Amino acid sequence: MVRKHFVIKGNVQGVGFRYRAKYAANGIGLTGWVRNEWDGSVEMEVQGSEELINKMLVRINGSQYIYIDDIKTKVIPLQEDERDFHVRY
Repeated sequence: MVRKHFVIKGNVQGVGFRYRAKYAANGIGLTGWVRNEWDGSVEMEVQGSEELINKMLVRINGSQYIYIDDIKTKVIPLQEDERDFHVRY
């Protein structure tokens, strides 16, 4: 089990990225959150197995409208009490 913090840049706002992330994460049992940032990037924290987190990223990037240029990733401490994946506003 791992928790990762992502900053994702590219064509990631106004294309359904957050809702695709929520659908993908909840569909495979990951927890965390996603939100748009003022600079056009998307910030996201995801918790689960490495394999499932990678699967989620592949599902998100499978959209014809989403184009990821850059992903910055770091491992952060787990949040034991988290129960779902949601969109932050």
